[in-house]
Amino acid sequence: MNKNSGPIIQVRELGKVYGSDGVETPALRGISFDIREGEFVAIMGPSGSGKSTLLHILGFLDRPSGGSYLLEGKDMNSYDDDELARLRNRKFGFVFQAFNLLAKASVIDNVKLPLMYADIPDAKQEKMAQSSIDAVGLTHRTHHESAKLSGGEKQRVAIARALVNNPEVIFADEPTGNLDSKSGGQVMEFIENLHDQGRTIILITHETYTANYAQRIIKLKDGAIESDEKVSSRHHLEDGFKK
Repeated sequence: MNKNSGPIIQVRELGKVYGSDGVETPALRGISFDIREGEFVAIMGPSGSGKSTLLHILGFLDRPSGGSYLLEGKDMNSYDDDELARLRNRKFGFVFQAFNLLAKASVIDNVKLPLMYADIPDAKQEKMAQSSIDAVGLTHRTHHESAKLSGGEKQRVAIARALVNNPEVIFADEPTGNLDSKSGGQVMEFIENLHDQGRTIILITHETYTANYAQRIIKLKDGAIESDEKVSSRHHLEDGFKK
């Protein structure tokens, strides 16, 4: 059941400008929106639209040049970099297109990585990581070397790693970009299930059929919001991945 009790994320007039050799390039231009707790939102746009910049700011990986971003009512600019890093590790989970796994490490060692920065005892780390691996159906791969997994399995390991700290928000950045249609569909079903369990999901994508798993789609163009609409019906099973 989704909570949808109120905004967990509040963004107001958010801007980001990159400067190089005296030339300023705006990446975000006065963006404003709220995301409620338990909501599933897709952020869409072509390359250069600002969606990756927005992800980095929402995930505490970068700071805005202007405007405000409140997480649970508190402005991110009130935290120093160390506090942001601790909050990021505790409250957020990330799933990236490139998987970002340690190739020579086992599945369980990859999944445990966020716990190593959270002062959790080793024995508890093992139990939490195994539970997360079981949740994505990879129990039989627990001690396999990550490099020897299929693409779909690697992304499921990345989802298990994103889940291991029981985060409040999961950011999925083009999670199906390196996968075939069957594996991509399986990964999106895992992400949809996480939303059904009440988690807040923010999906970054350029693919309409991936975005249609969400409840709402925010479209960016040239660093600004072009549209922000609810998904009228989630009939993704009829096309896209399921062809």
